[in-house]
Amino acid sequence: MNVVHPERTVCALVAYEGTTFNGFQVQDGVETVQGVLELALEQVTGCFCRIAGSGRTDTGVHARGQVISVTVPWRHSLEALAKAWNHFLPSTVLVRSIAEAPDRFHPRFSATSRTYSYTVYCPFADTRFRWAHFPTLDRYAFIEPYSLDLELMNMASVVLKGEHDFATFGQPPQGEVTVRCISEIGWQLRPETLEQTVGALQAVVFTVTANAFLRRMVRNLVGTLLAVGRAEWTVEDVGAALVARDRSRSAPPAPPHGLVLERVNYQAYPQLFTDCFSVA
Repeated sequence: MNVVHPERTVCALVAYEGTTFNGFQVQDGVETVQGVLELALEQVTGCFCRIAGSGRTDTGVHARGQVISVTVPWRHSLEALAKAWNHFLPSTVLVRSIAEAPDRFHPRFSATSRTYSYTVYCPFADTRFRWAHFPTLDRYAFIEPYSLDLELMNMASVVLKGEHDFATFGQPPQGEVTVRCISEIGWQLRPETLEQTVGALQAVVFTVTANAFLRRMVRNLVGTLLAVGRAEWTVEDVGAALVARDRSRSAPPAPPHGLVLERVNYQAYPQLFTDCFSVA
């Protein structure tokens, strides 16, 4: 006689290394983050359980703070569920934390904002790095061979802050609305350096928070701001491109491997996974 366990809806904080995955959302015939999460959960519970995510990430994009929810048949502790789930997951995916889902919670529709980061390694001022890649960094950062003007990049970032029509920088995942609101945006120099026999690189990190993002919006913004840092674009060029609302006016997108979904914010649930982010 089969024992039917009571169903419960849980939400989880998930991290993943996206290099080998065809994005987050499940697709036929290719490996995705959602697909391996569902497969591992089926091995734990014996039942197929459909996962809802806070949003899609593209092929090669990473996450430290993806949020998911799922209804599962489970009568043991949530700690035991997380431990069993992680046992069947590949080393590139981790369920960081798990909790009972709040009433009426949805990882996507309950979200009020999302924060992404993008890491670039570039030479110090007035120098050039002779290679286009570096083996220990290539999965997690973009290597820029020329030094960048961080001050100009931040001046151009200010132009993008606030509510605008970002049609130049992305396509809506559904519908036709391309208006988004960026609340925080900017570049910071990371203090550590990578010393090498051929020179030294410094890390600069782009961070952006918005109520939602268009498809490839962050990568297009990064690519455009890097063009400013190289003196290929001016700050005024960025403003003109934004106003144009024309996809052809964006600089080429930065590659996906420097991009990380850092966290999803829920105004109605301020304590959700707070402990995890405070030590991340």
